[in-house]
Amino acid sequence: MLSKNRIKYINSFALKKNRDMYGLFVAEGGKITADCLRTLRCECLVATEEWMAENGELVAGADVGDVTAVGAKEDLRCVSQLQSAPSALGVFRKPEDEPFELSRARSSLTLALDTVQDPGNVGTIVRTAAWFGIGHVLCSRGCADVYGAKAVQATMGALAGVRVHYVDLPQTLRQCRLFGAEVYGTFLDGRNVYREEFAPRGIIVMGNEGSGVSEAVAAHVTRRLLIPPFGEGGAESLNVSAATAVLCSEFRRRGR
Repeated sequence: MLSKNRIKYINSFALKKNRDMYGLFVAEGGKITADCLRTLRCECLVATEEWMAENGELVAGADVGDVTAVGAKEDLRCVSQLQSAPSALGVFRKPEDEPFELSRARSSLTLALDTVQDPGNVGTIVRTAAWFGIGHVLCSRGCADVYGAKAVQATMGALAGVRVHYVDLPQTLRQCRLFGAEVYGTFLDGRNVYREEFAPRGIIVMGNEGSGVSEAVAAHVTRRLLIPPFGEGGAESLNVSAATAVLCSEFRRRGR
């Protein structure tokens, strides 16, 4: 049984100001919780007895503070923000906020998000980054918080391996260019990504869901790309997370 104080403590991290103040966030779901336990400090773990039995070895070897076992998923409903109560959730410490190494942008592939405001899109893009072996995502200050409940859920545990940096994006891109990095962006007047020649490294900038890449960020883009439509009529553009996956796949294909 969860105490009232424990319930209040976990639910407090639904607010961004508390996540920022204490450097903690909540991850919900059996798989996501397990993935985070492998690399992140867990201040508080709550899970069903069944989940504990299946993951006992993982929990024993993880960096965990308080552990509470409950009889059924429904016992977690009071601390869950999901429609269906999860089998496990944890309050995890955010990774240390280390500065992004500017030289990295010249030798590897990095994603940058310019005011992507939907937390589901931000989380899905982090998950996509993990799939394509991209270890760093730069977010402008106007992006949704990747540590919010919806975004964490969309990452499907990828936060354990991808570092997300909230930065002054125009300034960071300017500095990366000084290190010789290419900065790619998607624009309606860009060059066909399937026909353009480019090296499979640099920074890929993805713009806001409605307005695309801002003028302040576009000023630092060195290569303007377009994902061309193949159908007639229908959608006018791709969802930003879908477009990110297309570009990451094409960049990685070039790398092979």
